[in-house]
Amino acid sequence: MEFGIHLVQQNVTIGECRELWGWADTAGFTWVDVSDHFYESPMTEKRGPYLECLASLAALAVDTERVRVGTCVLAIDYRHPAVLANALSTIDHLADGRLDVGLGAGWNVQEYSAYGIPFERIGQRLDRLEEGIQVLRALWEEPEANYTGDHFRLTDALCEPKPLQSRVPIWIGGVGERRTLQLVARYADGWNAPYLTVEDWLRLSGILDEWCERVGRDPGEIQRDVNLSFHLAATEGDRPKAVAHFEEVFGPAGDAFRQRGAILGTPSDAIDVLAPYAEAGVNRVNITLRPPWDWDALRAFAMEVVPAFSDS
Repeated sequence: MEFGIHLVQQNVTIGECRELWGWADTAGFTWVDVSDHFYESPMTEKRGPYLECLASLAALAVDTERVRVGTCVLAIDYRHPAVLANALSTIDHLADGRLDVGLGAGWNVQEYSAYGIPFERIGQRLDRLEEGIQVLRALWEEPEANYTGDHFRLTDALCEPKPLQSRVPIWIGGVGERRTLQLVARYADGWNAPYLTVEDWLRLSGILDEWCERVGRDPGEIQRDVNLSFHLAATEGDRPKAVAHFEEVFGPAGDAFRQRGAILGTPSDAIDVLAPYAEAGVNRVNITLRPPWDWDALRAFAMEVVPAFSDS
């Protein structure tokens, strides 16, 4: 089982992010991504700074050499997919062909409302996501792209230069059983599942297999990850500090997240938490970092936890 970092780049400087990316590139991780939001996580009800996703991703691409880089979930409504295709193609060049693109239908109504973006019902947002994926593929893979949908239209459209990769991997994030997992089966190279217990991940992975069978897709073609919130204590003495960070991040939602996808406790506790995910067939666990992160905890994770799963 591999490990990645899902960074929530709020209340942090770009210098701190760059230090983290450079370290992660040589610390045993295979993936680093950034988040696509404009407002700090609403569960804390703060109004701190949030570094923009694509600009941060470009810096991440330049600052690393080994890890795959990408986005956890780009909200399809925040940018026209043709504009997004051109930006991401350039970023793939900056990354020397190491880009993966995570997409989603968007959910943060606070951001939609603040910026005057219509927040349509989930079915319409998923329709736009499905069309947006086809727009991206057409622009990346056809000399001149033509597409006619209900939401997007291309007419002899160019995207030059093309990405370095002949096929940029597309991920879809989410857990919707009827539509989201169907879109994963039809279009995606990877599925990202946020904050799930092993039991829930196995059940949803099984539903994804069923969708693959319905649409004629080999389920083995789709990589399957899970995000787990990271609150490790480097030593037993650091446990109170880690618990305080967890409670600050999640506030009243802490009890629910404690029962879902969170890494709490010491490195030995983390190994116990992660072992069932490896046994279940999770391809990669992405630890979700919300600043401020604990460097001692990160180094302990890289030195004690990651190697425990290197051969699984």
